[in-house]
Amino acid sequence: MLLFGTWALLALILCPGATEELFEVSVWPDQALVEFGQSLVVNCSTTCPDPGPSGIETFLKKTQVGKGPQWKEFLLEDIAENSILQCFFSCSGIQKEMSLGISVYQPPEHVILELQPAWVAVDEAFTVKCHVPNVAPLENLTLTLLQGNRELHRKNFVSLAMAVQRAEVAISVRAQREDDRCNFSCHAQLDLSSQGGGLFHSSSAIMVLRIFEFSQSPQIWVSPLLEVGMAESVSCVVARVFPAKEVMFYMLLGDQELNPFLSWEGDTAWANATVRALETGDQELSCLVSLGPMEQKTKEPVYVYSFPPPVLEIEESYPSVGTDVNVTCSGHVLTSPSPTLRLQGAPDLPAPGEPAWILVTAREEDDGRNFSCEASLEVQGQQLIKTTAIQLHVFYEPRLEESGCPGNQTWVEGTEQMLACIPKGNPTPSMVCTRNGMIFNLEVPQTATQNHTGTYCCVATNQLGSVSKDIAVIVQGLDEDLSSTIFIIIIVALGVGVVTIALYLNYRPCKIERRKLPYRQKENSKEEESQLDVQQAEKCSPHNC
Repeated sequence: MLLFGTWALLALILCPGATEELFEVSVWPDQALVEFGQSLVVNCSTTCPDPGPSGIETFLKKTQVGKGPQWKEFLLEDIAENSILQCFFSCSGIQKEMSLGISVYQPPEHVILELQPAWVAVDEAFTVKCHVPNVAPLENLTLTLLQGNRELHRKNFVSLAMAVQRAEVAISVRAQREDDRCNFSCHAQLDLSSQGGGLFHSSSAIMVLRIFEFSQSPQIWVSPLLEVGMAESVSCVVARVFPAKEVMFYMLLGDQELNPFLSWEGDTAWANATVRALETGDQELSCLVSLGPMEQKTKEPVYVYSFPPPVLEIEESYPSVGTDVNVTCSGHVLTSPSPTLRLQGAPDLPAPGEPAWILVTAREEDDGRNFSCEASLEVQGQQLIKTTAIQLHVFYEPRLEESGCPGNQTWVEGTEQMLACIPKGNPTPSMVCTRNGMIFNLEVPQTATQNHTGTYCCVATNQLGSVSKDIAVIVQGLDEDLSSTIFIIIIVALGVGVVTIALYLNYRPCKIERRKLPYRQKENSKEEESQLDVQQAEKCSPHNC
């Protein structure tokens, strides 16, 4: 400002007569670009050597912060809109003015992107909308919509009428499957370089578009009949759905929530669950399927019944031989109505609601005998069958039979041998064998020696009694065994020889007889001819001829 005042003083000295008429008014800065809400310092000056009234005219809040003989400086605060400031000076009664245009700008700090709706069905249209609140000047703004890195649309605001301008852009797009999970964003650019300002950039948050297809209702797979307390598998399936792996299933049996296991393949998703019905009667299995904003629900009626297996009882669990045993079959108390019963071996069917029974006299061969009872019940037009089986165990005294415990046993010396004696009896008898008062180990094989030759006394015992048997064991040496084998071979060979000679002798007379047969036939022919000649001679005797 000191230099400016010096320049004005020299002008007055050189041209003192024309100064009043040729004075100038100037303002600094010559153009003003101010961010919204900020302040600006404005300097007004003149070439008049002795200026009169001076100042600035503006509706903005102003404060004079400095002055000199030919200048004044003002602070403008809280600039919120565009305005024109007038700087004026009077010189010798003449007033001159200088205007200063103040432009307010507001960078695009908040860029807001909207996807409407966020989930879109395939082939449906969706809107991508972007707007920037509190941005100025709009004629310097450019908004660009992006899908990933690909530009979808660009909008400038230069040619639009100022009265209808809003910093927003919107386009409509038709959804395709490949658009699922695509990123959308909006980029705002405010270019103030033509006004001496800078270049401002800002972008919206990225939004992800979801595409779905859900055109078919789900289907439930469940048996129309469920047995109370029994585990049953149920399924819910939905086809032509995308993306199938994001489908959610909610399954209920009445008020009982199930825990399904979800699976998917291609465009099909399904849920498998195990259900245990807690109450009998008519109920409803429901399946709610949701994907994004869409839900579909389907229901299937089921009937829950109670049909436990029939109760099969044996009067005495472990009867002895000869004991009469009553076997009874009855329907379970939780079965309603009463089932039809059929007891194996019973001659007649019982009356409805009555048990089936059979009386058996226990025999030894009945031990391990199986009895079964079949109950049938009609539920909702279907015939259901349950079967219960039970086994009869008959107690009898131990026995040592020859088939399981031979009285004579031959061992070969040097081989591994065990005393072969298996008792019969129920309960299973314990077995003890002794020789010369010493207990013989029946469980471990022993190498046979001559010392094992002798008689063993074996005793089998159970709760019903005991039985004993003597077993004679002979241990043969290897030479004896070989001699026995050779003897047997010789006997067999002699037998074969005798049979061969007998057959030969029987065959040879037949052969000789066949050889003599033609000769005998010739002799017989000659005798017949001789007899014929004699008869002819007698007929031709002299007194007959």
